[in-house]
Amino acid sequence: MNISLEVLLAMLPWTLSCRLALGVALGAWSPVIAAADQVVVFAAASLTTALTQIETGFEAATGHDLVVSLGGSSALAQQIRQGAPADLFISASTDWMDALAADGLIAPGGRFDLLGNRLVLIAHGRDAARVAIGPGLDLAAHLGEGRLAMALVDAVPAGIYGKAALTHLGVWPALAPRVAQTDNVRAALALVALGEAPYGIVYATDANAQDNVTIIATFPPDSHPPITYPVAVLAGRGGAGVDAFVAYLRSDAARTILERQGFVALQP
Repeated sequence: MNISLEVLLAMLPWTLSCRLALGVALGAWSPVIAAADQVVVFAAASLTTALTQIETGFEAATGHDLVVSLGGSSALAQQIRQGAPADLFISASTDWMDALAADGLIAPGGRFDLLGNRLVLIAHGRDAARVAIGPGLDLAAHLGEGRLAMALVDAVPAGIYGKAALTHLGVWPALAPRVAQTDNVRAALALVALGEAPYGIVYATDANAQDNVTIIATFPPDSHPPITYPVAVLAGRGGAGVDAFVAYLRSDAARTILERQGFVALQP
């Protein structure tokens, strides 16, 4: 279930106590429920579709309960710094994971790189014309009176990668005043899908999850830092449920889901 952090904080004690009571009441089910852990994962919004499917498979395979809180990697990292009760963090940026590591908030040996992704330019609708990405790209002219949807360009990984790519191409100064910034990449995707912005910069996996946008160009890999999704168990957290989820993320079942969404699996 994908819920906000605020709802999670309100529900957590009630959920755990009710689960124990339910286990006693249902008799035959109680050993399974009593042995199950609740695993809380904070994850980048670009993983929304994949984690929804992984949650179903993980819970069915292990009996553990997965709670996923999705958002911009920067906002999630700040919540973890403030003591939010997460067991694992999946970031769309190594920078934010490095920041948590510097704060001593990652369990020793609990970090690994899970995925890669691609950065794309999208347009509203299903039949938009492709454009050529290069130094001569006049994206401002393509925008007309509209704006370019991007995640926060100085905080959210997708926005940081997008700004880097546009800077590399020499077009950022002209586009900067025309950018509509959003809290996370899925919000930028929504602006384009709804027609509120004619173009946007998102991950390829986000575009694949939305029917009402077209990928009109893919940014060259050398135009921005590598897009890497690290995973980490957070300091002081752990247990059977956490170990099981880490193992599941590395399983063939999870790999199939992630690659079907367009991610590049980095784990064997």
